[in-house]
Amino acid sequence: MTITEEKLKDCFDEMVVYKDLKKQSNVFSALSLPSFMRDWILRKFEDENGTFDVERVSKFVHTYLPKKEDWNSIKNRVVIEQETVRFLAKVSIDIDIKTGQVSFSLPDFGLSFKDTMIDGDVWDECKADLINEYETWGMVELGYQSPDEYEHEWSFNVNKNLDRSKAGKKGKIKLLSFKPFCPYRIDIDYFKDARKEFSTKEWIDILLGAVDYNADGYNDDEEKKLTMLTRLLPFIEKRLNLIELAPKGTGKSYLFGRVSRFGWLSSGGIMSRAKMFYDQNRHMEGLVAGNDFITLDEVQTISFTDTDEMRAALKGYLESGVYTVGNHEGTAYAGMILCGNISKASMEEDGYGNMFAELPKVFHESALIDRFHGFIKGWNIPRMNDDLKASGWALNSEYFCSIMHELRDDMSYRAIVDELVVVPDGADTRDTEAVKRISTAYLKLLFPNVRQPSDISSDDFKRYCLDRARKMRDTIKYQLGLLDDEYKGKDIPVFTVCRDYDND
Repeated sequence: MTITEEKLKDCFDEMVVYKDLKKQSNVFSALSLPSFMRDWILRKFEDENGTFDVERVSKFVHTYLPKKEDWNSIKNRVVIEQETVRFLAKVSIDIDIKTGQVSFSLPDFGLSFKDTMIDGDVWDECKADLINEYETWGMVELGYQSPDEYEHEWSFNVNKNLDRSKAGKKGKIKLLSFKPFCPYRIDIDYFKDARKEFSTKEWIDILLGAVDYNADGYNDDEEKKLTMLTRLLPFIEKRLNLIELAPKGTGKSYLFGRVSRFGWLSSGGIMSRAKMFYDQNRHMEGLVAGNDFITLDEVQTISFTDTDEMRAALKGYLESGVYTVGNHEGTAYAGMILCGNISKASMEEDGYGNMFAELPKVFHESALIDRFHGFIKGWNIPRMNDDLKASGWALNSEYFCSIMHELRDDMSYRAIVDELVVVPDGADTRDTEAVKRISTAYLKLLFPNVRQPSDISSDDFKRYCLDRARKMRDTIKYQLGLLDDEYKGKDIPVFTVCRDYDND
C-alpha cells in the first residue's frame, strides 16, 4: 500500500474500496454492472484486505439486479404468484393533482405510472427519499393489488367524497417499501476539509482512481492526467457544455456512460426534441430534466428527426437552461457534451485543423457552436490499456460521483472565481462566461477545500483553473472562425488573476 493510499484510507475510511480492474473487470463485465453499482457491491462484500467471494457477489447480482428481459418473470411472480419481490431499480414518482393518488414508474423496465400505486402509509415512510430527485435509485419491494381490492387504491385520496365506483376494477403493482441506493449521508464539508491532507499531485491521482483509472499508467504526465479529468467538469458544474473529439479507444463512452448514475449517454441513433426536452403527447419531461449531463456519443452517427427544430431548441437551452416546446416552458441544469471520434487527418496538436466539419449538419451553425463553453483535446488522452486500469485502494466511484452531484449546487466557488478573475476590457460576454464556468468546475474538482480567495495561490489558480479554461474556450473560438468569417481572428483575450488575495 502506498503512502497516498494509506492517507486515503485514514481520511475516507469505508468510502474507500480496493479496485483491481485487471482481475475484477472479468467478474463485473460478465455481470454488466456500471462502476457506481460495482463499487457499491464491493463496499458491501469486500473484507479489510479487499478480497470478496465471487459466488456471493454473483448470487446477489442475479437476485437483486434484474435485467430488462427479466421483467415478465418479475410480473409473473408479483401478479400471478402473488409474491412480494425486492430488487434494485431506478424509480420516478408522480402525484395526480385531480385524485391525490401517488404512483411510481420503473423507467428501465417500462412500468408506467398508470399501472402502479403507493398507499398513504408507505408514502409517508419513503417520500423523503423519493421527492428530491427526478429519478432515484434504491431497493424497491413490489406487491400486487388485485381488481377485487381496488377500494384500497383510494386510501391516499385527498378528496374523500369522490365516487369510488368511477375508479373501475383495475389491478395495480404496489410499492410496499423503498430504501435509497445511497445508505449513508454525504458530508460535503468533511470531503472539502479532507482535501487539505493531500498535495495537488496526490489529489489528481486520487481523482483518477475514483473514476477507475490508474495514475501510474500515465507515467507522471500531468497534462494527460488533467485532460482525462476534464471530462468530469460537467459532472460537478451545472450546464457546462463541452465538445470532445478524440481517437478511438480513449474511454469516452466508459467515463460518460458507466461511472456516474447521474448522467445519460446516447450512442448514435435518432434523437428527437421530445426525447431531449419535452414530449407533448405524453406530457413528460425529457432527458435534460432528469440528468446532470447528457452525452451525445458517436455524434457523427446521430440523426435528428427535425434538424431545424432541434437546433432552435438547443440554442435556447444551451444559452439559458430554458426550453420551450409548444405551450410548455421548462428549466433544467444538465450540461451537454458532444463526443466523437476524429480522423487522424483532422487531428491537430493545437486544435488548428477544421475539426467540426465532421459533426452532424445540425451543428454546422456558428451561433450554436458558440454556446459550447470549451473543447477537450481527446488526443492528449492515451488509448485505454491494462496499465491505465485502477489497481489499488481508491475512492468508491458511487460515493465520489454523489459528491460531485452535490457540489453542483454549491455557488460559493463561482463567487470566488468572480473575485479572482480579472476580465479584460471589451471581452465577449460568452467568452467570459465560458472561462469563468470552466474555471469554477476545475476549482471544485481540484481544490474543493477552497472557501475563500486567499485559500488558493494565484499561481495554482492560474495554472490549474484559469489558463486551462482559457485554452479550452480558445479552441472553440478558433473553430468558429473556420465555420463563420464573422469569428475569424477573434481570439480569446488574456484573463488574469487578481493578486489582492495572493498567499504565495
